[in-house]
Amino acid sequence: MSKIVIDIRKKTYPARHGSGEHVAIKNLRIELGAGEFVCLVGPSGCGKTTLLNLIAGLDRQFEGVIGTGAGVAPRIAYMFQNPRLLPWRTVRENIDLALPDSQYGGDVDHLLDVMGLAESQGQYPERLSLGMSRRVALVRAFAIQPTLLLMDEPFVSLDAPTARRVRQLLIRVWQERPHTVLFVTHDLREAITLADRLLFLSAPPTSLLHEVTVDIPRPAREDEAVVEAFRNRLITGHPEISELL
Repeated sequence: MSKIVIDIRKKTYPARHGSGEHVAIKNLRIELGAGEFVCLVGPSGCGKTTLLNLIAGLDRQFEGVIGTGAGVAPRIAYMFQNPRLLPWRTVRENIDLALPDSQYGGDVDHLLDVMGLAESQGQYPERLSLGMSRRVALVRAFAIQPTLLLMDEPFVSLDAPTARRVRQLLIRVWQERPHTVLFVTHDLREAITLADRLLFLSAPPTSLLHEVTVDIPRPAREDEAVVEAFRNRLITGHPEISELL
């Protein structure tokens, strides 16, 4: 798969008061390499979710281009903050509904096993903990074999041990099948733990302020002291980043 190019020249909304327009995003260009894990970090209200919605095609009112270098639209999976599971469907049925008719569900069995959900696939969402619901959403996202997986703060509101465990499972599955991932978070430590590359976004009109490669070997990222040291070096070298968090 070739790289994915996201070139948003301008995204506007009608002004809340009077005539005119509010410019949400301006001159934002991002290139994602095949199988790369990229985290978007920025202040609340900077347009991270707006950007994901544009990439996903949920909002097509913008000036710009989104696609692969070959000019083909990427196949996208989108994991929201809310797992968005249908309450009248079982875990397995929620996952199978996302699969193309031609796709065999054998990979779902493996993903459920990796996520520790094999024994829960017949349960309904109301019986699941929040952490389990997020794992179901992860299985559903990876099961469709996307070229690009969008993740909008998917682990927000989880307690620290649960979030850590789900992040570990995410990385395990991603390393097995390295789809390109664009992950939104306000938590710099989480971003450093997960990403190959960090993209820091400005306040609106949103643009790209900084781009940082995370060069910590992945096994070392399990050490919180290593992650904290990288974070401190990053903020010391770029003091303006602390204003974005």
